[in-house]
Amino acid sequence: MKVQNRYLVPLLVVMSLMFIWNLSRNINDILIPHLKRACQLTDFQSSLVQSAFFGGYFLLALPVGQFIRRFGYRAGMIVGLLLAAAGAFLFFPAAESRFYPLFLGALFTMAAGFTFLEVTATPYISVLGDPDKASSRLSLAAAVGSMGATMGPFIGAQFLLHATDISQETIASFDSAQLATYLDSEAQLVKTPYLSLGVLFVVLGSALFFIQLPSIQEEGEKSIRLSSIFKFRHTVLGALGVFCYLGAEVGIVSFLIRYAKSFNINELTEQKAALFITLFMALVLVGRLAGAYFLQKNNPSKILTICAVGAMALVITSMCTAHCIALFSLATVGLFTSVMYPILFTLSIKNLGAYTKTGSSLIIMSIVGGAIVPPLMGLISDSWGIKMAFILPVVCYSYIWFYARQGHLETT
Repeated sequence: MKVQNRYLVPLLVVMSLMFIWNLSRNINDILIPHLKRACQLTDFQSSLVQSAFFGGYFLLALPVGQFIRRFGYRAGMIVGLLLAAAGAFLFFPAAESRFYPLFLGALFTMAAGFTFLEVTATPYISVLGDPDKASSRLSLAAAVGSMGATMGPFIGAQFLLHATDISQETIASFDSAQLATYLDSEAQLVKTPYLSLGVLFVVLGSALFFIQLPSIQEEGEKSIRLSSIFKFRHTVLGALGVFCYLGAEVGIVSFLIRYAKSFNINELTEQKAALFITLFMALVLVGRLAGAYFLQKNNPSKILTICAVGAMALVITSMCTAHCIALFSLATVGLFTSVMYPILFTLSIKNLGAYTKTGSSLIIMSIVGGAIVPPLMGLISDSWGIKMAFILPVVCYSYIWFYARQGHLETT
C-alpha cells in the first residue's frame, strides 16, 4: 500500500493508539466473569460492564465530534488519553470499596476517553491518503488494533482469572468472614492492570504534545447542522449496521467464557476458556490483515455480504451443537466479523464531504450496540439459558447482510 511520506508518521501514531485502546477495551471481556464473581452478580448485572463502557460512546460521540471540529484531531487525541487515564485510576477506589457502580463509573470514564480517540482516529485515517483506498487503509489500521484486542483477553486472564477455578459450591460453604475476605481479594486483582494502563495513557498523552500532526479540514465543515446528517440514507442505515456489528461481537465475546463453562468440560477452567476469546480476536486480526489486501481489489459490499452470511452460519452451528464444535464455531465468527467495521464505516461516510466528521460521530454513537445487546443476551440467558441468548447475534448479522445488499446504496 502506497502512502505519501508526509502521512506516514501520523498513520503510525494513530495506529499505535488503536493498538493501546483495543487492548484496554478487550480486557472488559475478562472483567465480566471476574466482577460477576467478585461482586456476586447475575448474567444481566455483569453484562452492564459493556453497557457502562459502550454507553459512553453513545452519550459523548456527538459532543466529541463538535470538540474535534473546533480544536482539531490532535487535541482530541490528547484529551482522550488523559480521560482514559482518569478512568483507569478510578479502579483503585473501586477495588478498595468493592462497590460495583464505582467500577461502572470507572469504565464509563475510560470509554469517554476512548470516544475521543475513536471519533478522531477512524475519520483521520480515512482521509490520510487516496480516498479509493480508505477501506483498505482502515482495515490495516484495524488489524493493528486487533493485535491489541488479541492480547487484551490473554493479559486480562492472567491478572484476573485463576489457573484453577474455585467452584460455586466452595464459595457457598464460606462463612461471612471468609466470603468477605475472598471477595475483597478478588476485587484487588484489578489494581495492577488498570493502574498500569493509567500510567501508560498519561505518558502517551504527554508525548503527543511534542508530536506534530497535519491538520485536515473538510471545506465548509464548521457551518453544518448536526441534524442534517439524517438526510443521508446510507449513513443512517450504516450507523444501524455498526450498532448490530458491535452488539453481536461484544455480546459473543462477553459470554464466551460463560458459554464454555456451561458445557461442564473437564479441566476447562475460566482461564483456559478465555483462550477462545483470544482465538476470536486472533482470527479478527488475520481477517483484517487479509482485508487490507483484498479490499483493494474487490467490491467491499460483496465482501460484507459474504462475511455476514458466514457469521450467521457459524453462530447457528454453535447453537445447534455442543462442546468443542460449538466453541470453535463461535470463535471462528471472528474471522468473518474482521472487516465488517472498516467496510461499514467507509460505506457509511462515502461522499459526505463537509459532513464527514458529523457522520463519523453518528456512526461512533452506534457503538452503543455494545451497550444494549449484551444485557439483552444476559436477560435471555437468565430466563431461557445461555445458548438461546445467541439468537440476538444471528438477528444482528442478518441486518448487516441487508445493508451489504441494499442498505449501502446512496439515494438522491
